[in-house]
Amino acid sequence: MSDSIAFCTECNNLLYPRADEQHNVLMYACRNCDFEYQATDPCVYKNDLFTVTKEQPGVTEDVNKDITLPRDSESQCPNCHHDGAVTFQDQGKRKETRMTLFYVCLQCGHAYVDPAVPQ
Repeated sequence: MSDSIAFCTECNNLLYPRADEQHNVLMYACRNCDFEYQATDPCVYKNDLFTVTKEQPGVTEDVNKDITLPRDSESQCPNCHHDGAVTFQDQGKRKETRMTLFYVCLQCGHAYVDPAVPQ
């Protein structure tokens, strides 16, 4: 049986993890009938955080047209040299993250980070 999500073979209800303290093992047991089995993997829940060494702006299509995002009129685009960009922070889920501020040019839509900030 798979230990990710398990279902009772008797009544098809969800099986829940429980500790068998007498034998010191992890069991999966049905709350509706007496069915249970010993888990092959002692891990009940694992939360993996996506780790990337460098922050990415993500999908920036049409973000320069979003009127709810803050604007920076002094930022110059390295692509088209136009002054003006919308700004937003990285929304990725990772263990360690810097407060990276991304810019998206109002003219050409190019996404970039502030070149004055060391990466």
